[in-house]
Amino acid sequence: MRSVVNSPFSTGHGSAAQRIESELRRLIIALELPPGSRLSEQDIAERHGVSRQPVREALIGLARTRLVEIQPQRGTTVVKISVRKMMESRFVREAIETAVVRRACSSFDTQSRERIDDLLELQDQAASRDDHAAFQRYDELFHIALAEGAGCPLAWEAVQDIKAHMDRVCQLTLPGPEAMLPLIDQHRAIMAAIDARDEDAAAEAMRRHLTEILRALPRVESEHPELFSA
Repeated sequence: MRSVVNSPFSTGHGSAAQRIESELRRLIIALELPPGSRLSEQDIAERHGVSRQPVREALIGLARTRLVEIQPQRGTTVVKISVRKMMESRFVREAIETAVVRRACSSFDTQSRERIDDLLELQDQAASRDDHAAFQRYDELFHIALAEGAGCPLAWEAVQDIKAHMDRVCQLTLPGPEAMLPLIDQHRAIMAAIDARDEDAAAEAMRRHLTEILRALPRVESEHPELFSA
């Protein structure tokens, strides 16, 4: 199997602010920093061995994507999950990714197609061992490979900026293999339509895939009301 974890989109060394923003974003999405958590610039700076300036820049970046709220004199807080923002994010993501798969039906890079086969196998393995974090990482790499293969990597960059609001809900909707395996089947349906060069089927398969979160939303919201905004 070829290595599939290295991608042009992978986080590199970058600046201290970028590294801190990336790490805090990961912790927020994984709910290791749950909604309502207070973030201290000083504590974060000490943990990363940097001054407070790059931490401040990282928090501003997170505020821009509305994952944290910065209030003068009151500090920074991880925002609660907003169903409205999640629905808006899903709407925009669907518009972009259905366009991506339509384009993929016209022309798709061979290496990207081979990488996707490997990713689907890795997703199967992650689901079988109930490795939620690995499953989500391979899920993201699948969508990256779609954009790359279709020749429009900038589409993923646009999606990446908004998908965090969906990702936190996804963290609550994949409790075990029985929830993960249908998503792999949906990925395979998307690729089968692309292989058949059927634009309408590919777009519908992607739409169905991105709608999965809506079916689980009422249950998740009722089970975890403390994580959601009113």
